[in-house]
Amino acid sequence: MDRFFGDERAEGRHPVFVRFFLSDAQNQIAALRKALETRPLYASLAVSVVEQPPLDGSRIAALAQTASEKKTGLFHSLRLTEEEAAGKDSYTQSRLLFGKYLDLIRPLELEMKTHCVRTWIYVRDIDANYAGLVKARNDVFAEEGLSHDTHYIASTGIGGATEGRNAVVAIDFLTRPDIRESDKTYLKALSHLSPTHDYGVAFERGVRLSDGQIFISGTASIDSRGKVLYEGDVVAQTDRLLENISELLQEGGSSLDQVPYFVIYLRDISDYPVIDAYMQERFPTVPRILLEARVCRPSWLIEMECEVAQ
Repeated sequence: MDRFFGDERAEGRHPVFVRFFLSDAQNQIAALRKALETRPLYASLAVSVVEQPPLDGSRIAALAQTASEKKTGLFHSLRLTEEEAAGKDSYTQSRLLFGKYLDLIRPLELEMKTHCVRTWIYVRDIDANYAGLVKARNDVFAEEGLSHDTHYIASTGIGGATEGRNAVVAIDFLTRPDIRESDKTYLKALSHLSPTHDYGVAFERGVRLSDGQIFISGTASIDSRGKVLYEGDVVAQTDRLLENISELLQEGGSSLDQVPYFVIYLRDISDYPVIDAYMQERFPTVPRILLEARVCRPSWLIEMECEVAQ
């Protein structure tokens, strides 16, 4: 990764953040931190660590984002300590994390409504704890002036864990201090996808910034009425979610051909060989990370996210 960042700097791009995916956070995070401490670059680089086992058999995978000097970004990876999380349900933990974020950006005269462009929310035992996160996010957004009449924020809400044994929620936030609301276009693809508020959740399917950057939220096999399509068929679900992503990208003036990478979440590790082969055949030159992570509805076997930088 040091070589990657060196090459990026030579091309006029600088690091924004790195997301590390571990197979066993409890036993691996100390070694990861020790390794990062020996590299000066990481002293000022935002780092996210989550337990979502890489499905290629490795213990660790990483996704690094860089940007040109014209694009400034703040990345906050917020976690609760054992003491903060102890005895608190997913609603309360989520409220604490959103509160931590607001406490960080308000002194900078930034607003969540305008300047937060992307979130990643990791929920331990998502089948049991997702509802609390959804209610907390809905409540915070309402307080901050976000609604289906205005807009929400592009997001992935997915199964994942951290080193904190008491923590059931963790959130990463990407903030762009340099943008205004007029710099954002929210992508809907209503011919293929339902508005998220139709089924009680608050996130945008995707957002395009005026500099051409597009963030596509975690996307699954869903139709324009909010119904899960192709239950039990992971390949058919993959076809449909990619069709959904394609529609979102087209609405933003882009296409699947311009996607530089995919992050893929699989509920069942036994689906890895067939989906890895599928992606290799369809996108042979596009990097991908396949991770074990449960999607927010049990009948969704797979979810993907991506972005485009133009």
